[in-house]
Amino acid sequence: MRKAMLLVVAALFAGAVSEASSDEKSMMPPDHGVFAPGDIKWGDASPILPYGAKMAVLKGDPSKEGIFVLRLKVPAGYRIMPHWHPAYENVTVISGEANIGMGEVFDKTKGVKIPAGGFGYLAPRPRSSDG
Repeated sequence: MRKAMLLVVAALFAGAVSEASSDEKSMMPPDHGVFAPGDIKWGDASPILPYGAKMAVLKGDPSKEGIFVLRLKVPAGYRIMPHWHPAYENVTVISGEANIGMGEVFDKTKGVKIPAGGFGYLAPRPRSSDG
């Protein structure tokens, strides 16, 4: 089963990520970060997401206010139901494709397809009046 991998950058600013040797990393100032693909620690995604997603937090803490950067790996056909965000969300699709939409009801015909290498961002939206 082919997996789609999403890079979800829920931040107003995201720094560049590049590969570096351990010698190069030791030369980085303490307020900088570099992740080679093998350095990224994956685990089960937050329980607010449907089962099957894997998540890696690269910067910050998604449970607190402030900038954070995370990646998601999801199986093909994975669906995240309508929800709201209190901050901007930036999405980069690394492989596969993602279909992103807005609204109170899931409707796969009204989304916008983002192919591998594509990027999208979503503005903050308040929780619906019934929530």
